[in-house]
Amino acid sequence: RIMDLNYSKYKDGLVPAIIQDVNTRTVLMLGFMNDAAVAKTIESGVVTFFSRTKDRLWTKGEESGNFLRLVSLKADCDSDSLLILVKPDGPVCHKGSDSCWGAENTSNFGFITALEAIIAERKAGESAENSYVASLFKDGINRIAQKVGEEAVELVIESKDTDQEALLGEAADLMFHYLILLQAKGLRLKDVEEILRDRHYTTGD
Repeated sequence: RIMDLNYSKYKDGLVPAIIQDVNTRTVLMLGFMNDAAVAKTIESGVVTFFSRTKDRLWTKGEESGNFLRLVSLKADCDSDSLLILVKPDGPVCHKGSDSCWGAENTSNFGFITALEAIIAERKAGESAENSYVASLFKDGINRIAQKVGEEAVELVIESKDTDQEALLGEAADLMFHYLILLQAKGLRLKDVEEILRDRHYTTGD
Protein backbone atom coordinates (compact mmCIF):
# COMPACT_ATOMS: atom_id res chain seq x y z
CA ARG A 1 0.00 0.00 0.00
CA ILE A 2 1.06 3.56 -0.72
CA MET A 3 -0.71 4.89 2.40
CA ASP A 4 -2.02 3.11 5.47
CA LEU A 5 -5.68 3.94 4.91
CA ASN A 6 -8.67 2.25 6.53
CA TYR A 7 -10.48 1.11 3.37
CA SER A 8 -12.29 -1.63 5.27
CA LYS A 9 -14.41 0.89 7.18
CA TYR A 10 -16.67 1.32 4.14
CA LYS A 11 -18.67 -1.42 2.42
CA ASP A 12 -17.34 -0.58 -1.04
CA GLY A 13 -13.72 -0.47 0.15
CA LEU A 14 -13.27 3.13 -0.94
CA VAL A 15 -12.35 6.20 1.08
CA PRO A 16 -13.81 9.65 0.43
CA ALA A 17 -11.41 12.30 -0.91
CA ILE A 18 -12.13 15.99 -0.42
CA ILE A 19 -10.61 18.15 -3.15
CA GLN A 20 -9.60 21.69 -2.19
CA ASP A 21 -7.91 24.46 -4.17
CA VAL A 22 -4.47 25.09 -2.65
CA ASN A 23 -4.65 28.84 -3.18
CA THR A 24 -8.27 29.86 -2.60
CA ARG A 25 -9.08 27.00 -0.17
CA THR A 26 -12.40 26.53 -1.94
CA VAL A 27 -13.73 22.97 -1.63
CA LEU A 28 -14.12 21.84 -5.24
CA MET A 29 -15.53 18.32 -5.17
CA LEU A 30 -15.77 14.99 -3.37
CA GLY A 31 -14.56 11.76 -4.93
CA PHE A 32 -13.68 8.24 -3.84
CA MET A 33 -10.37 6.40 -3.96
CA ASN A 34 -8.91 2.97 -3.48
CA ASP A 35 -5.24 2.15 -3.09
CA ALA A 36 -4.69 2.01 -6.87
CA ALA A 37 -6.23 5.46 -7.30
CA VAL A 38 -4.02 6.91 -4.56
CA ALA A 39 -0.94 5.31 -6.14
CA LYS A 40 -1.74 6.64 -9.61
CA THR A 41 -2.47 10.10 -8.23
CA ILE A 42 0.92 10.28 -6.53
CA GLU A 43 2.76 8.78 -9.51
CA SER A 44 1.11 10.92 -12.21
CA GLY A 45 0.67 14.17 -10.29
CA VAL A 46 -2.97 14.46 -11.36
CA VAL A 47 -5.87 13.33 -9.20
CA THR A 48 -7.35 9.95 -10.07
CA PHE A 49 -10.44 8.48 -8.44
CA PHE A 50 -12.17 5.14 -8.52
CA SER A 51 -15.43 5.70 -10.36
CA ARG A 52 -18.27 3.67 -8.91
CA THR A 53 -20.40 4.22 -12.01
CA LYS A 54 -17.66 3.30 -14.47
CA ASP A 55 -16.24 0.64 -12.12
CA ARG A 56 -12.67 1.63 -12.95
CA LEU A 57 -9.97 4.18 -12.22
CA TRP A 58 -10.93 7.59 -13.53
CA THR A 59 -8.59 10.55 -13.85
CA LYS A 60 -10.47 13.81 -13.41
CA GLY A 61 -10.08 15.71 -16.69
CA GLU A 62 -9.35 12.72 -18.89
CA GLU A 63 -12.18 13.84 -21.18
CA SER A 64 -12.54 17.58 -20.47
CA GLY A 65 -8.85 18.39 -20.02
CA ASN A 66 -9.66 20.08 -16.71
CA PHE A 67 -7.15 18.15 -14.62
CA LEU A 68 -6.59 18.53 -10.90
CA ARG A 69 -2.85 19.03 -10.41
CA LEU A 70 -1.73 17.41 -7.16
CA VAL A 71 -0.08 19.60 -4.54
CA SER A 72 -0.48 17.50 -1.40
CA LEU A 73 -2.42 14.48 -0.16
CA LYS A 74 -2.96 13.52 3.46
CA ALA A 75 -5.21 11.31 5.53
CA ASP A 76 -7.36 12.48 8.42
CA CYS A 77 -6.84 11.48 12.07
CA ASP A 78 -8.70 8.15 11.62
CA SER A 79 -7.06 7.32 8.27
CA ASP A 80 -10.48 6.87 6.66
CA SER A 81 -10.68 9.99 4.46
CA LEU A 82 -8.33 12.15 2.42
CA LEU A 83 -7.78 15.86 1.97
CA ILE A 84 -6.18 16.63 -1.39
CA LEU A 85 -4.90 20.11 -2.23
CA VAL A 86 -4.79 20.83 -5.95
CA LYS A 87 -4.31 23.41 -8.66
CA PRO A 88 -7.31 23.00 -11.00
CA ASP A 89 -6.79 23.49 -14.73
CA GLY A 90 -10.35 24.74 -15.20
CA PRO A 91 -13.94 24.28 -13.98
CA VAL A 92 -14.30 21.18 -11.82
CA CYS A 93 -18.01 20.40 -12.04
CA HIS A 94 -19.31 18.57 -15.13
CA LYS A 95 -21.97 21.29 -15.35
CA GLY A 96 -19.27 23.89 -15.96
CA SER A 97 -19.06 25.60 -12.58
CA ASP A 98 -15.88 26.07 -10.57
CA SER A 99 -16.99 23.61 -7.91
CA CYS A 100 -19.60 20.90 -7.51
CA TRP A 101 -21.44 23.16 -5.07
CA GLY A 102 -21.64 26.03 -7.55
CA ALA A 103 -19.22 28.16 -5.55
CA GLU A 104 -16.99 30.55 -7.47
CA ASN A 105 -13.37 29.54 -6.99
CA THR A 106 -11.98 32.87 -5.84
CA SER A 107 -10.08 33.92 -2.74
CA ASN A 108 -12.20 34.81 0.26
CA PHE A 109 -10.71 36.99 2.98
CA GLY A 110 -13.58 36.69 5.43
CA PHE A 111 -14.87 40.06 6.63
CA ILE A 112 -12.43 41.85 4.31
CA THR A 113 -14.27 40.33 1.34
CA ALA A 114 -17.61 41.42 2.83
CA LEU A 115 -16.17 44.92 3.34
CA GLU A 116 -15.07 45.01 -0.31
CA ALA A 117 -18.65 44.24 -1.32
CA ILE A 118 -19.92 47.17 0.78
CA ILE A 119 -17.32 49.49 -0.77
CA ALA A 120 -18.44 48.33 -4.22
CA GLU A 121 -22.06 49.21 -3.33
CA ARG A 122 -21.01 52.67 -2.21
CA LYS A 123 -19.02 53.16 -5.42
CA ALA A 124 -22.07 52.15 -7.47
CA GLY A 125 -24.19 54.74 -5.68
CA GLU A 126 -26.00 52.25 -3.45
CA SER A 127 -25.02 54.27 -0.42
CA ALA A 128 -26.48 55.01 2.94
CA GLU A 129 -27.23 58.67 3.58
CA ASN A 130 -24.08 60.70 4.32
CA SER A 131 -21.82 57.77 3.35
CA TYR A 132 -18.15 58.60 3.92
CA VAL A 133 -17.04 56.06 1.31
CA ALA A 134 -19.43 57.43 -1.30
CA SER A 135 -18.11 60.94 -0.64
CA LEU A 136 -14.54 59.77 -1.25
CA PHE A 137 -15.49 58.27 -4.61
CA LYS A 138 -17.31 61.49 -5.47
CA ASP A 139 -14.21 63.55 -4.63
CA GLY A 140 -12.11 61.42 -6.98
CA ILE A 141 -8.85 59.50 -7.10
CA ASN A 142 -6.63 62.33 -5.87
CA ARG A 143 -8.56 62.61 -2.61
CA ILE A 144 -8.59 58.85 -2.14
CA ALA A 145 -4.84 58.59 -2.76
CA GLN A 146 -4.24 61.46 -0.37
CA LYS A 147 -6.16 59.64 2.38
CA VAL A 148 -4.08 56.51 1.86
CA GLY A 149 -0.92 58.58 2.21
CA GLU A 150 -2.18 60.25 5.38
CA GLU A 151 -3.17 56.96 6.97
CA ALA A 152 0.18 55.40 6.05
CA VAL A 153 2.05 58.24 7.76
CA GLU A 154 -0.13 57.95 10.86
CA LEU A 155 0.56 54.21 11.01
CA VAL A 156 4.30 54.81 10.80
CA ILE A 157 4.09 57.37 13.61
CA GLU A 158 2.13 54.98 15.86
CA SER A 159 4.64 52.20 15.15
CA LYS A 160 7.26 54.26 16.98
CA ASP A 161 5.19 54.14 20.16
CA THR A 162 4.09 51.27 22.40
CA ASP A 163 0.31 51.73 22.19
CA GLN A 164 -0.80 48.54 20.41
CA GLU A 165 -4.45 49.54 20.33
CA ALA A 166 -3.63 52.81 18.60
CA LEU A 167 -1.35 50.99 16.18
CA LEU A 168 -4.11 48.53 15.26
CA GLY A 169 -6.55 51.39 14.80
CA GLU A 170 -4.24 53.11 12.33
CA ALA A 171 -3.54 49.80 10.57
CA ALA A 172 -7.30 49.29 10.16
CA ASP A 173 -7.69 52.84 8.81
CA LEU A 174 -4.92 52.27 6.28
CA MET A 175 -6.37 48.93 5.16
CA PHE A 176 -9.83 50.47 4.78
CA HIS A 177 -8.61 53.31 2.58
CA TYR A 178 -6.30 50.97 0.68
CA LEU A 179 -9.32 48.84 -0.28
CA ILE A 180 -11.12 51.97 -1.45
CA LEU A 181 -8.12 52.99 -3.55
CA LEU A 182 -7.97 49.56 -5.18
CA GLN A 183 -11.64 49.73 -6.16
CA ALA A 184 -11.23 53.26 -7.42
CA LYS A 185 -8.74 51.75 -9.87
CA GLY A 186 -11.04 48.83 -10.72
CA LEU A 187 -9.13 46.29 -8.61
CA ARG A 188 -9.71 44.04 -5.60
CA LEU A 189 -7.49 42.51 -2.93
CA LYS A 190 -7.46 39.21 -4.83
CA ASP A 191 -5.59 40.97 -7.64
CA VAL A 192 -2.82 41.91 -5.22
CA GLU A 193 -2.83 38.37 -3.84
CA GLU A 194 -2.19 37.00 -7.33
CA ILE A 195 0.89 39.21 -7.70
CA LEU A 196 2.24 38.09 -4.31
CA ARG A 197 1.54 34.44 -5.12
CA ASP A 198 3.29 34.68 -8.48
CA ARG A 199 6.30 36.34 -6.86
CA HIS A 200 6.45 33.64 -4.20
CA TYR A 201 6.39 30.82 -6.72
CA THR A 202 8.98 32.63 -8.84
CA THR A 203 11.44 33.68 -6.14
CA GLY A 204 10.50 31.51 -3.13
CA ASP A 205 10.19 34.61 -0.89
